[in-house]
Amino acid sequence: MRSSNPVFSREGSFTRDSGYAGFGTTQQAPQAGGQPVGGPYGNNPYAGNPYGNNPYAQQAPGQPPLTDDQLAEMYRAPSAGPLATGRMTLDDVVARTAMTLLTLVAAGAVAWFALPDANYGVAIAAAFAAFVVGMVVTFRRSVSPALILTYAGLEGFFLGAVTRVFNTVWPGIAIQAVLGTAVVFAAMLVAYKSGRIRVTPRYTRIGLTIAMAFVGLLLINMIASFFGADMGLRSGPLGIAVGLIGIALGAFFLSLDFAEIEEAILQGAPQQEAWRAAFGLTLSLVWIYIEMLRLIAILRGDD
Repeated sequence: MRSSNPVFSREGSFTRDSGYAGFGTTQQAPQAGGQPVGGPYGNNPYAGNPYGNNPYAQQAPGQPPLTDDQLAEMYRAPSAGPLATGRMTLDDVVARTAMTLLTLVAAGAVAWFALPDANYGVAIAAAFAAFVVGMVVTFRRSVSPALILTYAGLEGFFLGAVTRVFNTVWPGIAIQAVLGTAVVFAAMLVAYKSGRIRVTPRYTRIGLTIAMAFVGLLLINMIASFFGADMGLRSGPLGIAVGLIGIALGAFFLSLDFAEIEEAILQGAPQQEAWRAAFGLTLSLVWIYIEMLRLIAILRGDD
């Protein structure tokens, strides 16, 4: 399956007509004797020895053959791993995701303890700024860790302020939402790793169609609220159903993230792509957390 990650769709990185790395493809004009300048290999830095510095190449005439101990040591030598080749690993994704989430939590704590009760304009501004930065990160061709951490800080500041409001009305809802989000993440990870959920093209198409319809419905509800209309999407039984669908969509996004990470590692994506994976996981977790807050608030009602 072709990944949607832009790093896998780039062409021209390895082409047959690009020559060998470090070797010129054109030779200088031959001298009077008929031999090209620098020998038959042009600018090849290893022209003096046709086998260069390759320890596995054949021995030059006149040199003693390799001993059994030397051959055994060569075979026991470890091959170059992802760390040595600069490729993305699962540890890279875990480390970058931890950094992103820690930034988000730290910014949320600042908003929780430092933001005045009656002044949430800064939090709203942070939400809009986070949206803009998130769009830039999403459509930017190259990965920018600074922008991703900036998004995490802005989004965390907004979530900290919103969570404080919810927790004032429904004490303890913050812990409940965090635990609910963690349970959804763990359940999806187990389901994906065990093969109970398989990310197929059909699964992806259906999920994305539902997600677009869900977002469109929320936008209509938001526009209607500006004119004083209430569609009841965030209250009563209908609100509970909408909240459950929202959480299910967040879990769906997590499964896409898991599949993208697995595919990127198999394809040998650059190590820098671990930041993109961390950004995707953070977006999905933020989505689930917000929907979890709303659902718990509906379920608790006026208690």
